[in-house]
Amino acid sequence: MIPDDLATAASYTPEGLVRIRTACLTVAGVLGDLMDEEITIVGGLVPSLIIDQENLPEGADPHPGTMDLDLALQLAVLEKAGYREISARLRGAGFEPDRNASGGPTVQRWTVATGDGGRVTIDFLIPPVDGARPGRIFHLEGDFGAVISPGLDLAFRDRMIHPLDGLNARGDHLTRDVWVCGPGALVVLKALACRGREKPKDAFDLFYVLRNFGKGPADVAERLRPWAGHEAVGRAREILASDFADVRRPGPRRVARFLGMDGDDALQADVVAFVSEFLDAW
Repeated sequence: MIPDDLATAASYTPEGLVRIRTACLTVAGVLGDLMDEEITIVGGLVPSLIIDQENLPEGADPHPGTMDLDLALQLAVLEKAGYREISARLRGAGFEPDRNASGGPTVQRWTVATGDGGRVTIDFLIPPVDGARPGRIFHLEGDFGAVISPGLDLAFRDRMIHPLDGLNARGDHLTRDVWVCGPGALVVLKALACRGREKPKDAFDLFYVLRNFGKGPADVAERLRPWAGHEAVGRAREILASDFADVRRPGPRRVARFLGMDGDDALQADVVAFVSEFLDAW
């Protein structure tokens, strides 16, 4: 596996995206009704779901996809102990905690074999819980947990239904509707991630959504208007205004690095322009 801070668009393959979509359909089939209220798809798969890859704006390339599936858990799973049902259904379908380099279980990341002989991983995230530090793992059960992620509650406020159609890990043809993080919430989460870690794809995903969703940055900004006073929204705005202010800043440079175009001032200026338009509309 290529480290996140070194991964570029060339690291992602169509086969890998198909595998992740297979995992997504598998989870949607296994969890069923639990996907309606308690789970939303977040992370790197989102841009390829909320932006029609068959009808992209002129000059836009298809999104490269992602190497894993990120699922946000609603805090309500704690109140109703819904996490027990989630883990029980996943275990019944062959999912299990992944292993780290030392062989120990990673409770926040589960894995399952796919029909092509490969494996896919699912990362679980949860909004901040009282007294728990962001970035830490919140243990739901002994071997089931989720990473505490600031601003994640926005993924349950700005979200969209997306139809999935294809094969699950068992080879069954399924059609399912799933909740997907909306563009406004995704930009906020990706902005926070840009400051929290050096992963070029975070900056790229942010730029890709601003460039290609709807009619552009103003449409994305409109999705956030009801939550303008949210702490995470304000923090994201500060990060964007700083880290994407000009072509020398880390945001535009990471986008270019992810695309294998490190130092391309024209591309980096394009990134600055889209973020600036978004901030002005916001």
